Amino acid sequence: MSQTFSFSLLATDGAARRGEISTPRGAIRTPAFMPVGTGGTVKAMYMDQVRGVGSDIILGNTYHLMLRPGAERVARLGGLHEFARWPYPILTDSGGFQVMSLSKLRKLNEQGVTFRSHIDGAAYEMSPERSIEIQGLLDSDIQMQLDECTALPAKDKEIERAMELSLRWAERCKAAFGEQPGKAMFGIVQGGDNALLRENSARALAAMDLKGYAIGGLAVGEPQAVMLEMLEITCPELPTDKPRYLMGVGTPGDILKSVARGIDMFDCVMPTRAGRHGLAYTRRGKVNLRNARHADDHRPLDEESDCPAARDYSRAYLHHLVRSQEALGAMLLTWNNLSYYQNLMGQIRDAISAGAFEERSAEIAEGWAKGDLPPL
Repeated sequence: MSQTFSFSLLATDGAARRGEISTPRGAIRTPAFMPVGTGGTVKAMYMDQVRGVGSDIILGNTYHLMLRPGAERVARLGGLHEFARWPYPILTDSGGFQVMSLSKLRKLNEQGVTFRSHIDGAAYEMSPERSIEIQGLLDSDIQMQLDECTALPAKDKEIERAMELSLRWAERCKAAFGEQPGKAMFGIVQGGDNALLRENSARALAAMDLKGYAIGGLAVGEPQAVMLEMLEITCPELPTDKPRYLMGVGTPGDILKSVARGIDMFDCVMPTRAGRHGLAYTRRGKVNLRNARHADDHRPLDEESDCPAARDYSRAYLHHLVRSQEALGAMLLTWNNLSYYQNLMGQIRDAISAGAFEERSAEIAEGWAKGDLPPL
């Protein structure tokens, strides 16, 4: 394992990129999907299962972990890797998105943001420096700058103000992060759905010579076409020798289209949240196990899957677990979903190396379009 943080571009196919991020805690194959471990756990999964389905890295959430159990406590207990029993790379977000979306009575200014916890109403302050300090206490391998994420739609003046503030905060985060061999801090491109602001943000961040770059403020309610247009504008402005991370995305279809535009890293709660609500992702598209059509179906979700949850349990049993609100139903479907996502990423990486990404993407989408097996 490398003792430094680096990114190697191994193959390209059009704008799609296959690469590898090297860290002291292990390699991250890209394009990569990062399961979301909001509070130090990937919900309904054991960590060895998360690793077993092919995950190289997980995401932790600064906002939630600072509130409960507390960053200082996690540090005293050996850091997030030891605390959660995950010895591989971890990316922590800055907490900014949750502050904006979950907190009560938040107040934002140049210094940072003050807010009240959504749990107990306690008051907190978050500055760029404090965000980096918390992520350091968690001991994450990739740390994100504090930024202001603007919900869309929004007026251009508001988008510009938030983007420029985020750039100033990026400079402060970079200074607070300093030099940490083996770790990285990523900047976050903002600019809403305004092409010029996206370009300006990307260029300014690229000039800071950070170790990686994220694209934030998308998949927040705008049409997919707008998201893809912003990627087409933004990715060419970012360095080719640094990883590109599209935050909070997304569906399997989003991932295919975003890889085609040059994205290397993804995270989303969708596969785990869907699993807890009876929805399975498969090569035939989404399958809702709550539907009565599955009640007497002895067939598995996918007889060709390597995941026991998809291959070894009948749809009838999964339907029973979901309708009975048994915890095992959420566990099995989450296992299936993360396995499907990681299998999809492996197919993407292989197709890029083979120069067949477009063809393989079309085949995958065709499988979704055909839909699930007909009812018995």
